[in-house]
Amino acid sequence: MVQRPRPEKVTLADVAARAGVSPATVSKVLNGRSDVSPSTRAYVLNVIEQVGYRGTTPRHERRRNRALVTVLDFVASRYAGTVLQSILDTATEADAELLLRLPPGEKIANSRTSARTWVAQQQAAGAIGVIGLAVTVPDPIIDAARDLALPVVAIDPIDTTDSRVVSIGATNWAGGRSATDHLIELGHKRIAWIGGPLSSAPSAERFHGLRAALDAAGLPADPDLVRHGAFEVESGRLHARELLSLAAPPTAIVAGNDEIAIGVLAAAAELDVGVPAALSVTGFDDTPQTEWMTPRLTSVRQPLAGMGRIAVETVLAMAEGTAPVSRHLQLATALSIRDSTGPVLITKGAIR
Repeated sequence: MVQRPRPEKVTLADVAARAGVSPATVSKVLNGRSDVSPSTRAYVLNVIEQVGYRGTTPRHERRRNRALVTVLDFVASRYAGTVLQSILDTATEADAELLLRLPPGEKIANSRTSARTWVAQQQAAGAIGVIGLAVTVPDPIIDAARDLALPVVAIDPIDTTDSRVVSIGATNWAGGRSATDHLIELGHKRIAWIGGPLSSAPSAERFHGLRAALDAAGLPADPDLVRHGAFEVESGRLHARELLSLAAPPTAIVAGNDEIAIGVLAAAAELDVGVPAALSVTGFDDTPQTEWMTPRLTSVRQPLAGMGRIAVETVLAMAEGTAPVSRHLQLATALSIRDSTGPVLITKGAIR
């Protein structure tokens, strides 16, 4: 039997010969150096993709001007602002710059070559790691980051479960259950849910926690009391108006985050529904604004500052070649009980 020779591993010299450039130029591209023209960089990355080269970047060498890239959709919410402040504080303490980026567009997210270019551009800017804050991390970006040795850590990722991405979050299921258990203890039986997008893993976990609490109490899960939308005030307001206008409205609403809960409180005020006399409301995140509301919001506290700090510490350690303790870290939640929840109002022998 004739044995076929094993295919030889593609070397950096092979890439250089195929691209018609020097090995030094290929090395500069792989290491994110800025002294390479964009057209040359894109061409070399395309050749790397074609020949299947898998390079290695020495992780023990620290860049002089190292930076961390944080990718997020918006900073207007208190959730994002609180986490981002912690990321900035921790990065500054570690003598690393912080670069903010919007998520790569659809063209980049769906193209391996464009994803490589995007990752290389971050390295050219001095990035030694990427932190995604409540965003999707597309497969091409994950592949490119792996091939170019750029560690990626995701905080509360959306629709991203790839084990190559280290994720950091909170005990969302336990938080959702604790909020619902609290309402059940107050006598509520018709408990509604207004959550975030269906693609959001944290929102789904919180909803499953609510369902577990209802099941444990022997309460039915009414599909008419379930809503999903954006993690935004307006989404909470619109869905709450629908729920509170039902023939048999809920006596309590569990919101997927504090922004949604603010919208619920606004809808209750518009419809002249007293909180907590006729409606109890809980949020999730326990951002500082919970203390400013009227009434003050009962909310599930997740350690937002701790999530940002651990994300920075993890991505810096990975950049130095240290493997993370876990690919999926969850920090403990706790329920902060305030003025927006109370016992069910009983009138004329009926529970309302």
